[in-house]
Amino acid sequence: MERRSIGATALDVGAIGLGCMPMNWAYSRSEQRGDRSLRTVHAALDAGVSLLDTADMYGPFTNELLVGRVLRERRAEAFVSTKCGLLVGDQHVVANGRPGYVRRACDASLRRLQTDVIDLYQLHRADPEVPVEETWGAMADLVSAGKVRALGLCAVGTRSARRGATGVSRDGYEGTIRQLERVQQVFPVAAVEAELSVWSQEALVRLLPWCAARGVGFLAAMPLGNGYLTGTLTPGGGFERDDPRARHPRFTAEMMAANQPIVAGLRRVAARHGAEVTPAQVALAWVLGRGPHVVPVPGAKRERWAVENARAAGLRLTAADLAEIAALPAPRGSWD
Repeated sequence: MERRSIGATALDVGAIGLGCMPMNWAYSRSEQRGDRSLRTVHAALDAGVSLLDTADMYGPFTNELLVGRVLRERRAEAFVSTKCGLLVGDQHVVANGRPGYVRRACDASLRRLQTDVIDLYQLHRADPEVPVEETWGAMADLVSAGKVRALGLCAVGTRSARRGATGVSRDGYEGTIRQLERVQQVFPVAAVEAELSVWSQEALVRLLPWCAARGVGFLAAMPLGNGYLTGTLTPGGGFERDDPRARHPRFTAEMMAANQPIVAGLRRVAARHGAEVTPAQVALAWVLGRGPHVVPVPGAKRERWAVENARAAGLRLTAADLAEIAALPAPRGSWD
């Protein structure tokens, strides 16, 4: 697989990562099976994936434990990204950016992951009660202590942002950019993780250019549109009650049907590249084309999908492909 560098220290990763969250958190619980998830992570590593993206809140904790079982055998092949800053309670999630908590959270993640160093430690959410510089300073101390190699920040704000007539957010990442500029004065930001896909392009306006101008890597979360861009979801098919898509405005039967032209366009592009190429691979190739510092991190629960996603790294879209994707209709339905 093609390799990409993220951050000023040129952290080396496979061009496509693996989002481990669906294996233990959100989405359909009936599909979350430990042994199958382990096989999925192993299959991704076999296919050239190296970046494994997890967080202590996923589960909570069980996702890191799962990844740790793989790292115990294959640590040298993996680039581990995990996150701190969110606590999961009964029916609620709260931010905690206190320095003491950050230190304890890192030590706990190291134990669960069965490793002595985390490659990329990300702040999941800033705590409104704690200056972000204090939280970031505590994370920087972890780098000095040799427990962490580099720091990242998860971007937030787009879905509640004001939108223009085109549906593209005009200032959705302004708050994140202000945070980034503040923490950059404390310790370098190696990577930013934010949503980016064919049907969610808000990050292209300012956030992605901000990263490119500063040598900051960009981890593209949800590059397959929460599964919609794979073309495997049926409008009106329904979701399990615990699946967040069951309450998502873009995943109502009406909106899924209305957005089918987007998937149809991806299918047309895929067909030009051969019968084995899928809409999901086209969607991932589009994300890869947003810049050499961009690494899509699609989630997967099954070996088949992890391998299919990894193979997208070898797909090269033509100018005609990109023009067709650019001409696709704007997605229907609110993100809010």
